[in-house]
This record gives sequence, C-alpha cells and structure tokens, in this order.
Amino acid sequence: MAPKREGGKVVAENRKARFNYNIEEKLEAGIALMGSEVKSLRAGKANIADSYAASAGGELYLLNAHIAEYTQAGRNGHAPTRPRKLLLHRKEIGRLAGAIQRDGMTVVPLKLYFNARGMAKVELGLAKGKKLHDKRETEKKRDWDRQKGRLMREKG
Repeated sequence: MAPKREGGKVVAENRKARFNYNIEEKLEAGIALMGSEVKSLRAGKANIADSYAASAGGELYLLNAHIAEYTQAGRNGHAPTRPRKLLLHRKEIGRLAGAIQRDGMTVVPLKLYFNARGMAKVELGLAKGKKLHDKRETEKKRDWDRQKGRLMREKG
C-alpha cells in the first residue's frame, strides 16, 4: 500500500526527476482519466518515471505515463501509455508552454496521487536538465551530508 500524504494516497513518484533535473517550480494539475484508469490507479499500478508534459493545440498533455490496464474493464479498457490531458488554467498553460519553447525547459511529473477529496492529481515540476558534472556534484554533496550526519551522531 502506498504511503499517505496531505490527506491523499500517493500512487506513483518520479524519484529520478530530482536527480536528472533542477526543479525550478512545482505546481499541481488535474488529469483527465477514463474510468478504468482511475480503477487501475487506485490499485497502485502506475509508472511516471519516463513521462513528461508537452503542449499541443493550446493544451498540455502528459506523455509516456504508464497506467496499467484494468483487467475487469473488458474491451472498454484504455491504452496504457495514451496521452492524457492535464487540467490547468489557461494562463498556467501559456506560461508553461512559453517556458518549454523559449527557455528549453521541461515539464516533468514528480508525483501522481489522490488528494483528500479523492481526485487524481499530478504534481508537475518546471525543470532544467542537469549536465553530467552537475549530477556528480549532487551525488558528492549527498554523500558528504550523509557522512556529516554520521559523524555528528557519533560525537554526541
């Protein structure tokens, strides 16, 4: 069972996003889903590790998010990696689409969860990709913080 946070159930978390990208800004978006997708999410069968958001026709879509097929749905099921529309205000969509095109940024999903009201939500991060040396630096800093914590615990 997934851990509960903010009154809701976290279905999927993209932990690699923080390693591969510098997250500049976070925002919450709704997601348009079919019934069988909601059932599958409630069962915890989702993966957003390789997914991203792209704009098309004035809308923002979540691409490559894998939500497993719900077996009891029969032939009325869904395609596991179909594009899913993100529900945001028009100004937010315009701002994100502009950042993607002008600044070369990426919109990556950080977390897929159900809020306290039971609505499926996606936490998006407006991010800039890290270079290889940035990733190494992050890893060194993380290791040093871990060692520092151990030393502090040993000393008392």
